[in-house]
Amino acid sequence: MQPTEIYSVSKLNRDIRSVLEQGFASLRLTGEISNFIAASSGHWYFSLKDDKAQVKAAMWRGNNRYARFRPENGAQVLVHARISVYEPRGEYQLIVEHIEPAGEGLLKQQFEALKMRLAAEGLFATAHKKPIPNQIHTVGVITSPTGAAIRDILTVLKRRAPQLAVVIYPCLVQGQEAAAQIAARIALANQRNEVDVLLVGRGGGSLEDLWCFNEELVARAIFASRLPIISAVGHEIDTTIADYVADLRAPTPSAAAELVCPDQSQLLARSQTLKATLLHAWRQQHHQRLNQLANLRHRLALTHPQHQLRQQQQQLDELTIRLQRAMQRRLEQQHAALARMQARLQQQAPHLTLLSAKHQLSNLQQRLSQAMQKSLKTEQQKLAMLSARLDSISPLQVLARGYSISKQHGKVIKTLHDLDAEQTLVTELLDGQVTSTITSITPRS
Repeated sequence: MQPTEIYSVSKLNRDIRSVLEQGFASLRLTGEISNFIAASSGHWYFSLKDDKAQVKAAMWRGNNRYARFRPENGAQVLVHARISVYEPRGEYQLIVEHIEPAGEGLLKQQFEALKMRLAAEGLFATAHKKPIPNQIHTVGVITSPTGAAIRDILTVLKRRAPQLAVVIYPCLVQGQEAAAQIAARIALANQRNEVDVLLVGRGGGSLEDLWCFNEELVARAIFASRLPIISAVGHEIDTTIADYVADLRAPTPSAAAELVCPDQSQLLARSQTLKATLLHAWRQQHHQRLNQLANLRHRLALTHPQHQLRQQQQQLDELTIRLQRAMQRRLEQQHAALARMQARLQQQAPHLTLLSAKHQLSNLQQRLSQAMQKSLKTEQQKLAMLSARLDSISPLQVLARGYSISKQHGKVIKTLHDLDAEQTLVTELLDGQVTSTITSITPRS
């Protein structure tokens, strides 16, 4: 099918933002803070990540001023946020409304996740709840043998039903090994099958103190028990996973003891249980109404000019940060260029050039001297060779062998035809000249 509407990029981002903000009106998530920036406008920008992914987040100045701590890179936090879209870049981000260090908040998140998963499996279903016997003769108690809970339970049972037998299955109710011991004691009680009902619990404490009753191991042990189990953990305001899985929840260990006592106070205990159930239902309903109210407020906020102003403020903050980073990079580049120019100038310094020229002149002088010496030696060798050749053809060499040379009018006489009678003849000898007058000429016969 061909689309009937042509979107602009801005309209597409605006519609996507509307869909995301309506689909994820409010959520809680935990993660590690990175790339934290506190802008000059007072807004906070950071990324929230785990070991596989990350998401950008913003917390406006009006919300972060109520934060109990200032976030730092690497800190684990729990945030209450809604999803929005930063329209200029088409990126979705978290708009954080509340932030707190991870810890109890993380435990609450884990509590809710396990609660939803076990509820989906049917561990909380009423159809699986076993009825508490009307006639109880022996009560089993799974708790610490030295805690306040066991003292309260024994006091109530002794006062209201001293005829009841009590079997104590001692275990830890706090710490890393507590959940395994509680599950083991439930299995042991079912194996012995010596009691009519089991009371599982401890006194009040923090969420961390009560956490062993939120462990999946304990929940599945309670669900698998053939004996009916009454959960008695903490105070009335404390709620654990064990409370949801157990066949009956008592607000306190003392109230659990009263529930198994066969007297008329059972009606009162039952009313207290119903009150607690009603209060829990009211809290859930109240929480739903608060979420609906938050959604309506959020939808109203989308039409407020302040929303666009915050978008523009975030864009301005981002541009300011980018400008600062660009200026810093430009300054670093200028410093690097200046350093390179200084190095080149240092290499071109006059004294270095003069020193190099001196070295070059010295080399040239040395080469010239060597060349002159070589050339002189070569010419001397040539002169010696020429002298030897000249000596070999020199007339003096001929004269030295006993010959002489006769000249007339400066011309060497070779034949008789070169002579003029009655003329002077000059004869060259080895050691001088002889001048003579020709008186006769006799040819060779």
